[in-house]
Amino acid sequence: SHIFKKNQDLTKAWKGKTEQLLKIDEHDFTMRPAFGGPAIPVGVDVQVESLDSISEVDMDFTMTLYLRHYWKDERLSFYSTNNNSMTFDGRLVKKIWVPDVFFVHSKRSFIHDTTTDNIMLRVFPDGHVLYSMRVTVTAMCNMDFSHFPLDSQTCSLELESYAYTDEDLMLYWKNGNESLKTDEKISLSQFLIQKFHTTSRLAFYSSTGWYNRLYINFTLRRHIFFFLLQTYFPATLMVMLSWVSFWIDRRAVPARVSLGITTVLTMSTIITGVNASMPRVSYIKAVDIYLWVSFVFVFLSVLEYAAVNYLTTVQERKERKLRERFSCSCGIPHSKTMMLDGNYSESDTNSLAGYTRNQMVPEEEKPEKVVVHLAMSNESNSSRKRGLKGHVGLRIIQNTHAIDKYSRLIFPGTYIVFNLIYWSVFS
Repeated sequence: SHIFKKNQDLTKAWKGKTEQLLKIDEHDFTMRPAFGGPAIPVGVDVQVESLDSISEVDMDFTMTLYLRHYWKDERLSFYSTNNNSMTFDGRLVKKIWVPDVFFVHSKRSFIHDTTTDNIMLRVFPDGHVLYSMRVTVTAMCNMDFSHFPLDSQTCSLELESYAYTDEDLMLYWKNGNESLKTDEKISLSQFLIQKFHTTSRLAFYSSTGWYNRLYINFTLRRHIFFFLLQTYFPATLMVMLSWVSFWIDRRAVPARVSLGITTVLTMSTIITGVNASMPRVSYIKAVDIYLWVSFVFVFLSVLEYAAVNYLTTVQERKERKLRERFSCSCGIPHSKTMMLDGNYSESDTNSLAGYTRNQMVPEEEKPEKVVVHLAMSNESNSSRKRGLKGHVGLRIIQNTHAIDKYSRLIFPGTYIVFNLIYWSVFS
């Protein structure tokens, strides 16, 4: 009995309904407080419960938050001996005036209604009102993917009055930047939440005027480890795998061709998979640069073997024709002909060099004879080495092993330089 005396039922004490306690029937709550007078200040604070998702494809985010409004409506003042407030649920909201705040650039939003509408109204004796609701909103976020996936994104949730201009309603953050609170457990799988902060400014509409707009800004930093495992490491391994063909015998055509085609197709699959999960933007992303440069390296390794195979075929054809011509027209013994394949000594070369041009080949084939003579020159002779410096490119073309040898150094070295430049620029 003592407890019941201490906590009396105010509705019984006043012998009337709740509406009579707040004098709702005596006023027209379709009009704002102090209608026709100065703008009514409405303070706002927000507590972010969770960031549910960030979608790169749709360029939006979903957030659940507690949205609270503070204002004074003297029409709701009531007599109280202990100056205690009264708390109501969402049923009273439909009978009084509340701010018409909406989310700018919102795609979808709703007030939670399980088990009842998640709305709370607290009225103080002097007419101050606290109006709180639990809302989930999906809003647009304009993202810049030029540094994806090494990017940071800044998104904003914007609040504004729909009907009342700044001459009728003044929205402001109740406690400045302290008006925004976040749950310490907020986390996202792909992003690190770096900062939450608030701003406010005026928004102008040509037909209706100026409105106060509040911003909830948050900065997200993308976790890179997932993309290292799923994109960068596989692409790097495919490029390195394509270099294996430089150590395979150039006569092993099936092995080198199949290896090159496999790496090219795998790189195409990686590029397609990354682009399938991204919006179709009209600019180049950082990951596109890496993948396409890697694709070019893989493709060049295939072209490198095509060049090796072609030049080997051309060289063998020329040597075969030269052997036939020397054996038929020059009277060179068979052993001399074999020397043209590279199995010759310095004395043999000097003896071959003693032939006159007329003895060796007809007049119209003199250029071919000169090339062959240069190719057979013994590089151990220092004077002939100096004479052949101008024909380094010719020797490389004739010796197909040199193409693979230089590729073993040029391809990895260039790719390492590219990686150093890439990660220094985008990281």
